[in-house]
Amino acid sequence: MPVPIAAARPRKQQKASPGKENLVVGKPTTTNGPVSNIRSRRERPCDACRRRKSRCVIHEGAALCVLCEFHKQECTFVQSPLPRKRKVVDGDKKDSPNNTKKRTVDTEPPPLALSTPTITATAPNPPPPQAPLVSIHLPQLGETLGLQRRQHSRYIGLSSPFDSLLIGLSQFDTRNESTFDLGTLRRVNDHECFIMLPDENTQEYAGEVEALNQVEQLIHPHGPALLDLYFQVVHPNFPIIQKHLFVERYRNGDRSFSPALLAGMYILALNWWSFNPNLAKYSKPDAARLEAIAMKSLTAAMERPKLSTVQAGLLLLQRPEADSWSLTTQLVAIGQELGLHLDCTSWSVPLWERGLRKRIAWALYMQDKWSSLIHGRPSHIFNANWAVKPISEEDFNEEGDGYETRQDETEDEQEENHRGRILFAQMIALTQIMAEVMDTFYTQIAIHDFANAGKKSTELILARAKPVQIKLRQWHERLPAEVKMHAPLTKNKLTSTGYLHLAYFATEITLHRRIVQSLDSTNPDSYGLFMCRNAAKTRLISAMDFVNRLKPEHLQAFWYFASKVNFTLIGTFGSLLWATAPAKEEAEFYKLRLREYRWTLSVSSKRADFLEYAVSMLDASRAMLNNLAEKPSLAEQISSAGVPPAAPRKMYYSTMGPPLYPHGSGRHSPEDVNMEDGDDLRRTMSGDSFQGFNDGSQFGSQPSSRLQTAENSPRSV
Repeated sequence: MPVPIAAARPRKQQKASPGKENLVVGKPTTTNGPVSNIRSRRERPCDACRRRKSRCVIHEGAALCVLCEFHKQECTFVQSPLPRKRKVVDGDKKDSPNNTKKRTVDTEPPPLALSTPTITATAPNPPPPQAPLVSIHLPQLGETLGLQRRQHSRYIGLSSPFDSLLIGLSQFDTRNESTFDLGTLRRVNDHECFIMLPDENTQEYAGEVEALNQVEQLIHPHGPALLDLYFQVVHPNFPIIQKHLFVERYRNGDRSFSPALLAGMYILALNWWSFNPNLAKYSKPDAARLEAIAMKSLTAAMERPKLSTVQAGLLLLQRPEADSWSLTTQLVAIGQELGLHLDCTSWSVPLWERGLRKRIAWALYMQDKWSSLIHGRPSHIFNANWAVKPISEEDFNEEGDGYETRQDETEDEQEENHRGRILFAQMIALTQIMAEVMDTFYTQIAIHDFANAGKKSTELILARAKPVQIKLRQWHERLPAEVKMHAPLTKNKLTSTGYLHLAYFATEITLHRRIVQSLDSTNPDSYGLFMCRNAAKTRLISAMDFVNRLKPEHLQAFWYFASKVNFTLIGTFGSLLWATAPAKEEAEFYKLRLREYRWTLSVSSKRADFLEYAVSMLDASRAMLNNLAEKPSLAEQISSAGVPPAAPRKMYYSTMGPPLYPHGSGRHSPEDVNMEDGDDLRRTMSGDSFQGFNDGSQFGSQPSSRLQTAENSPRSV
């Protein structure tokens, strides 16, 4: 027999308070407008709300309560009330008003001996095999745009069939939603609108629970310990997760996370498995099986895109062995579908979600730009369609997620999080400069321009390089002290500042490769050729010396995904200078330095496995150089051509400004470089800041020095 649905009871009307948006479902107040018809104690809640122990609320004239309508289920009133459970208390404390039921905590695995345990001490063990996962009703997720439980959002563009003027004619409720046959329109401001669609209509939706069970079983019972490792090592330097909300959901037994996201966090944390003595006693979970489940779940999640889909993809791409250009392009498309390329500052979504969206958006921007560099392929994000505001300190705010009680951070945690935020912001600023380098020198239009310039291509390249080099120099000079390489290291603490400085050297090398490639090697007597090669030589030595000074605290920390290729680019640049060296003596110098660099990488790879890739690429370049013809010595060139006249400096100055390094110093150590010749160029710099935050002064800056080391001195032609 069909289950009858009780008709809605007549209710008293109450005036809606203006300006109330994004109300928390299930927590109505006297100012909740239409959501104000709450049953009294004498009225029955529906069966579903009774099971959830939630307040049953029905809109005026509606047949379904709010929660049943939200979960797309029947709203029935046929079941009997649930029997009350009598509390079992001690006889001596039976009448004590302060008596509360204590929560039991599983003791396997043993508690972590970490300085910042956040989950292990309170999280329950994962459910037994094939047990249904707990899904707790969280009103704070219902208010969000990109993290709702049973529906996903898709951005409606201006040229789509949903015309903005027609959308404006729709009737929107207090949640800024308007329901029609195709879905639910969700308006976030006067200009942007999304369509909300149910997850259950997408493919393999029912398999999410099974996938999450498989993930939990593979790492059981070490899930809480691995999440502690993730939030201790990875999250401070790559903060794309809303940590407090995630931790509280996990502590309270919620297991409705995205399988791909949870697996991605576990996979990254496995890289530091042996760092925890309690975990090291156990056999390591099978990372390959975790990756297989994660990639399959991620593919299915792309059919119902959410913020967790982009988060999962970004984390999976941070694996040292991950190298997927196609996945990067897919994530960019999903990000655009979620509206991550838009300015969400004024959107009617929770404040913490706005900050989270900005952090994910900029992480996606960096993923696209650095993937473009290391793969040598066109970027998919263009400035003309990128409206995201610069990252600010407020965008890391964790307040307002619905959990009032939060664990106080220790002083070490606060310092680590503060440094991680600066590191993340500075990497964004550097990526923007690197993207300008790519747009200036590596697009098809730029390549065509340089080819048409003929013998003047070097002059054209130098002219275009000057403004980019000034920005790069300003960025480096204004680095906050917390993320400089010479910043004091905390004992037994890993630091990820190495990947930021490596990215800086990779950006410099990417620019100078284009200059060296354009030089006319048939005219070795050119003064411009000598100056450009001398400047390139200084960059190479600075980068190699940086690698030599890396300590275990750097090597064993979290490294950004592009780092293994950035290490390789240093060797590639050295091989290029070797191949284009006009004389035998110079070629021998680069041959020796590359041999030393390979030895450094091979030794360092014992602490950082991903460096083995750079070593293998160096060997491949060395094999190619075996076919290089032997170069004449300087003595042979002078005897055959005589001493050439000195070329005028005016041409070189007119394109690039005065050189920064002594013309014939021959110094190979960056500490010996005299910066006096760069004063004129330094005075031409503008005052624009390239701090990661809106106001870089809040984190301090370091004044430039006339005599700087390789780790705090940018190199510029």
